[in-house]
Amino acid sequence: MQEIKLREDYIKLGQAIKAAGLVDSGVEAKIEIQDGNVKVNGEVEYQRGKKLYDGDIVEFKGNHVKIIK
Repeated sequence: MQEIKLREDYIKLGQAIKAAGLVDSGVEAKIEIQDGNVKVNGEVEYQRGKKLYDGDIVEFKGNHVKIIK
């Protein structure tokens, strides 16, 4: 499982999957999220601006990313 360390109190979902290298651009992140291909804590998430906090887990195409403080 990959980890993303927070610099602030949270990171937005679109930024997180881009930072993890799971997509190449913000536009690609937006499309994947809107298409329902991304899960946060086991539930499909459609909001690109969803705030992720310490302990949240993002799933995308078999990859898991944990947000850590």
